[in-house]
Amino acid sequence: MDGYYAFMIVATLLVLMMTTPALALFYGGMTRSKSVLNMMMMSYIAMGIVGIVYVLWGWSESFSDGFSGDGKLFANPFDQFGLDGVTTDNYIFVMFQLTFAVITAALISGAIADRVKLSAWVVFLPLWVTLSYFPLAHMVFGGGLIGGRIGAQDYAGGTAVHINAGVAGLVLALLIGRRIGWPRDPARPHNLTLTMLGAGLLWVGWYGFNVGSIVLTPESLADEGALTSQFISETGRTFANTTLATMAAMLAWLLAERIMHGKATTLGAASGIVAGLVAITPACGAVDISGAIAIGAIAGAACAWAVGLKYKLKMDDSLDVVGVHLVGGIVGTILIGFFSTSEGAGGIDGLFYGGGFGSLADQTLGVLVAVAWSGFFTLLVGLAIKYTMGWRIDGEDEVDGIDLAQHGESAYDLHTGVGSSGSTGVLAPKPVTVTEGANA
Repeated sequence: MDGYYAFMIVATLLVLMMTTPALALFYGGMTRSKSVLNMMMMSYIAMGIVGIVYVLWGWSESFSDGFSGDGKLFANPFDQFGLDGVTTDNYIFVMFQLTFAVITAALISGAIADRVKLSAWVVFLPLWVTLSYFPLAHMVFGGGLIGGRIGAQDYAGGTAVHINAGVAGLVLALLIGRRIGWPRDPARPHNLTLTMLGAGLLWVGWYGFNVGSIVLTPESLADEGALTSQFISETGRTFANTTLATMAAMLAWLLAERIMHGKATTLGAASGIVAGLVAITPACGAVDISGAIAIGAIAGAACAWAVGLKYKLKMDDSLDVVGVHLVGGIVGTILIGFFSTSEGAGGIDGLFYGGGFGSLADQTLGVLVAVAWSGFFTLLVGLAIKYTMGWRIDGEDEVDGIDLAQHGESAYDLHTGVGSSGSTGVLAPKPVTVTEGANA
């Protein structure tokens, strides 16, 4: 048992790393140089606000009923307000689930990069997690409507995390509107090195996300032999499936890029990695090795195609949250209905394993509930902010750069050698002129 708790601490730290620095670097590199600080700041702010809110009422709203399989929409947010009644030996699991709430909210920021007031983001976060994330976490992880009554399988959050964030990103991108000059100005990534580094860290952190999502019963925790057997079997499966699906997705994305555009790009490799991780998240405990590779390959190709739709639809999803997280989450969740095996954690055979259409129907219904719930409550919160404090920064500030307008800072101070004290050092570089271009 002590080993299990130590494992969960490591898994929690890995998921914590997924938001900062991993997601901050991944998103930061994909933005323009005049927006990178704001983009990274949105991830850090999400960690602070959502983390505090989760401890106050998020845990209670998600899990105060335990894993009762009650089929409800959410638990009572006041039953264990401020972790009242939660024993300290359960704090590890609380912190693990806290990191899921944090990264779900932070993922949304990529859809609205370059143009949103920090104050609007600060107000949006606690409202959205309260109305959208915490209820869906109960429906999926706490035995509520999706995982309990419907019986859809979702090992680590394809619905509550990725579909939820993807739908929210779609709604806000449409509600807030396109960036000035987009799509004429494609706003290309300013630093793909940061993005590639972030993708690598996300891949490593995702082992905490998926492998750490093993749910052990009180009986197995009390029986050292049963604990060891279940732990090794289940974590081995999720670890291998997460690895192989991600590899397959990266290769499939690059192949799709090569076919569609004639080149395989580093941004495509990074995006393919994330698409594979997203798609295998709900399925990692349900499928075997061949199923994981198939899900990764299908998701990689599907997401590569989907991200191009934003230009055809004139929908400014800045950093492809919809194309990767919404599409990848839907693909991974529904494909469980085809590739699930009774040897997996859910004990259910999918269509390709002789189980008929029952699992596919459950998975599809779970997706529809998640899409509808997230869409409605994101729109509700989004409209409330739009018609009160407003979402957008001034047009002039957007053109000049959101970093300077919102934070009074620049990520790359290339114009002067003056330090924070106001004095110029001996080795200060000469002022240089930066030509504004497509990557600025």
